[in-house]
Amino acid sequence: MKIDVLTLFPEVFPALFSHSIVGRAYRAGLIELAAVDIRGYAQDRHRSVDAPPYGGGPGMVMRVDVLARAISDLRRADSRVVLLEPSGRPLTQEAVQRLAGYGHLVLVAGHYEGVDQRVETLVDEEVSLGDFILSGGEAAAWAVIDAISRCLPGVISPDSLAEESFSQSGLLEAPQYTRPRQFAGLAVPEVLLSGDHQAVASWRRREALRRTWRRRPDLLGQAALSPVEQVWIQEFEQAAVQADQPEGSDQGGHQDSGH
Repeated sequence: MKIDVLTLFPEVFPALFSHSIVGRAYRAGLIELAAVDIRGYAQDRHRSVDAPPYGGGPGMVMRVDVLARAISDLRRADSRVVLLEPSGRPLTQEAVQRLAGYGHLVLVAGHYEGVDQRVETLVDEEVSLGDFILSGGEAAAWAVIDAISRCLPGVISPDSLAEESFSQSGLLEAPQYTRPRQFAGLAVPEVLLSGDHQAVASWRRREALRRTWRRRPDLLGQAALSPVEQVWIQEFEQAAVQADQPEGSDQGGHQDSGH
């Protein structure tokens, strides 16, 4: 797979390409990466890539003609061109896996106050990391590259992928523990030390469900839950209600007779 990043700051990428999972995939020849300077497609002596917005307003807007030349130069038959844009669709693990299936990605890193709206006609989709604003698309491009690299065959163990958050289960990952067994009064759950693989698997599924219920309940509507797991959810809810009861409160519904 090849990924080209169209950016105003190509110098920030070479070091990133050489580290961690991305570096491993890069060195193994599983992914080809290049940072391409957008200014190389400007046609004036100042290498201008932006201009003030029509209608007035703060900041500068990236020009459609410059980006059009850059995208046209990089696009090939198997390309998918992605604009990294705050107003794009939120990136999900499902979208990452889909993008990993293309032979060539062009990631367009926006900057300044954004890009000319007409750039939308030049790309295949627009992607956002979430509901927040970055100074530029470079950080978003790096996040996309890192996420995609993990999905490529031969980069990391398939078992590791299956247990990660947002994987096939649709839930957050269960809590993980390692040495020491005791720390500051906190112990590793005994089930993880039992050697009973079935019990460990059941505990991890239940704790993944509990963590998702607490932190990302929106994901539960998309997860395929068994009848047992639905009972677990009810137990979590009942425990939460009981924890909210004031100490010493009477939950039996009895009323003072007044005598």
